[in-house]
Amino acid sequence: QLACPLDLGCHSVLVVLSASHIPKIALSSLRTCAKNNLPSSRSLSLLVLRQSSVFHVRAMSTSEGQETRAAGEQTEAAPRFKKSKIYTRTGDKGTSGLFSGVRRAKDDVVFEALGTTDELNAIIGVAREYCDLAKNGLSPRLAEIQSRLFDAGAAVATPKSTAEPETLERVAFDSNCVIALESWIDELDAAVPPLKNFILPSGGLASANLHVARTVCRRAERRVVPLVQADEVDPVVGRYLNRLSDFLFVAARYAAHFEGKPELPWTKAEVKKPQ
Repeated sequence: QLACPLDLGCHSVLVVLSASHIPKIALSSLRTCAKNNLPSSRSLSLLVLRQSSVFHVRAMSTSEGQETRAAGEQTEAAPRFKKSKIYTRTGDKGTSGLFSGVRRAKDDVVFEALGTTDELNAIIGVAREYCDLAKNGLSPRLAEIQSRLFDAGAAVATPKSTAEPETLERVAFDSNCVIALESWIDELDAAVPPLKNFILPSGGLASANLHVARTVCRRAERRVVPLVQADEVDPVVGRYLNRLSDFLFVAARYAAHFEGKPELPWTKAEVKKPQ
């Protein structure tokens, strides 16, 4: 760390910085400044913290030995590094990059699978918000699933034919995630009444949105299956999506049961025989 007083007119400022966070030019300037000790009746001690390439300054003043905090104020300094852009323009010609670095058309089967997995993650996020409102206890597991879908996406975005062995090892999907889903399914299924007939997506907002997530999960599985069959994606990713749709079905039933909302049964249309 480097402590250096800076002259701000009526105050002298002591800036404490970690050298690893200071560009070389700035570090050289601070060391030069540190040689000039500036006497003052008051001092203002600033701690500069780096958070996401933005330096935040928190002030603390001392006067006649009495230390007081500076009104709880926090000032944000100008970013020292160029902010990365959300847009890159690299996809303007209809291609996108895989994790392995290979570029393919945006309607490639890999991106179809990735996009559907991302869509699934988004709708699970909506369902999780409704589960939070209902306080049914499903939210932590849904959040865990959302992170595992990112892991699945990394595996899908790294087709075996395009990646080196060390890259494939880094994105390998953990088969224990499938086992965890199966245990959650058994636990929730034991907490709801047995099914006696087909049910319609219903049972309240949490339940209905979990049913929507279930249908998107089935579509994500259908998009991943061709990649598994072509030996581009590990079969465990397909198994995870298969179990996940089962989990979402049971979770939807559990959410309805928890809130005491009815699950609407399917009724077959009556076919009237011609007279």
